[in-house]
Amino acid sequence: MKMLINGINLNVKDTQKGETALIFQHFWGGSSRTWDDVVARLRDTFRCITLDARGAGGSDAPAKGYRTQDHADDVRGVIAALGLKRYVLVGHSMGGKAAQLLASERPLGLEGLVLVASSPLSPMNFPQEQREQMKSTYISREAVIWTLENVLTGTPVAAVQREQLIADALRMSPQAISGWTDTGMAEDLHHHAAQINVPVAIVAGELDRVDPIDVVKTHIIASYPSADVHFLAGFGHLLPVEAPEQVAAIVRDFVTKTAQRRQQTPPSSL
Repeated sequence: MKMLINGINLNVKDTQKGETALIFQHFWGGSSRTWDDVVARLRDTFRCITLDARGAGGSDAPAKGYRTQDHADDVRGVIAALGLKRYVLVGHSMGGKAAQLLASERPLGLEGLVLVASSPLSPMNFPQEQREQMKSTYISREAVIWTLENVLTGTPVAAVQREQLIADALRMSPQAISGWTDTGMAEDLHHHAAQINVPVAIVAGELDRVDPIDVVKTHIIASYPSADVHFLAGFGHLLPVEAPEQVAAIVRDFVTKTAQRRQQTPPSSL
């Protein structure tokens, strides 16, 4: 369905059933479909909401507005429009950076944060030349295939999923492509991590070449010392596609334990 949020139409999918909602945000170059295999394993228990970020999938591509804050504000708008009372943010890569920023704002109803092969809040300090090269990552089918095989994945994906990833990448708007390379990935938002006051789970692929393990340890895990941490052997950056069963199991366990801790915590007295 299309939802008018912050002046643009966002493409949102909502399974509708479930007391706790899971809100999934995708990577730069993907769409809400990135999460399909994970959602299929969770929708019987949780309300699963996926959205195409501005400039991706079926969402509008405004001329400007591709800061991390803009992506976070879009998700906040969806939460408000759907009237969600209890939810967990699940962010992948670029979507993970936006999820962290939104979590740092302590929105009402937030119960947890799951970071899946997430970009850090700190900047990705790539030189300008490399950022310019990244703009051609999704310029053609051949370029996308090369990127999938040599950068994004650590293990082969099925043909159907491969074609889906190619189609999503080629559908990315020029504004969304340059919005991440010129602005989003370079933003230094690391100081916001200290404001996050909900449980955090971190999932990383040991073969990730976009956000390698040393980056995860130094720039993400170090910011959340109490987080549940999971390293998945044999997988790369596209964990929702490469390892949906493992990711779904981690999300299910984390959300269940978070709910149990909430129920066992006595209310504070004034």
